[in-house]
Amino acid sequence: MNMSIINQMIPDFSVEAFHDGEFKTITSDDVKGKWSIFLFYPADFTFVCPTELEDMAKIHDELLSLGVEVYSVSTDSHFVHKAWHDASDAISNIKYPMLADPTFKLARGFDVMIEEAGQALRGTFLANPDGVVKVAEIHDLGIGRSAKDMLRKVKAAQYVANNDGEVCPAAWEEGQATLTPSLDLVGKI
Repeated sequence: MNMSIINQMIPDFSVEAFHDGEFKTITSDDVKGKWSIFLFYPADFTFVCPTELEDMAKIHDELLSLGVEVYSVSTDSHFVHKAWHDASDAISNIKYPMLADPTFKLARGFDVMIEEAGQALRGTFLANPDGVVKVAEIHDLGIGRSAKDMLRKVKAAQYVANNDGEVCPAAWEEGQATLTPSLDLVGKI
């Protein structure tokens, strides 16, 4: 078990995906060079999953404007992703790639695999353009995630990456004050 995926490289992978009405192969090399969100979920044709994927679809354009692509991932095949996309009103709104992980390589690589179920936990990971994980969040299956909060984390991660020596305090929102850690700041917060 990976004790912390933070500041680790994303695993090497090559998987089939459903995207823009087509089947495509997407590799770990394809995602490098831009910020990437990996949105793991247990299974297609379920209950909480479509609400989360639709929630992320609502902010997808804003994420793209920030140089971020979203990759949803489940252990279902790319064929199942297409069928779900065609059958579900919520999933039909998705414009980001839906990665298929039937061999569990990605789920195991990001340490979200539920071996006995053949499914992934609800894991969300943000990788920088070098493929290094900067944000990791894992939920139990019954707890849905918030795309709005992920957007906040993306902006914070990008701010920290672009402003050496500054850090973002709790619940930081774009435009708010940041902190510059120093000896003078110790005990003053």
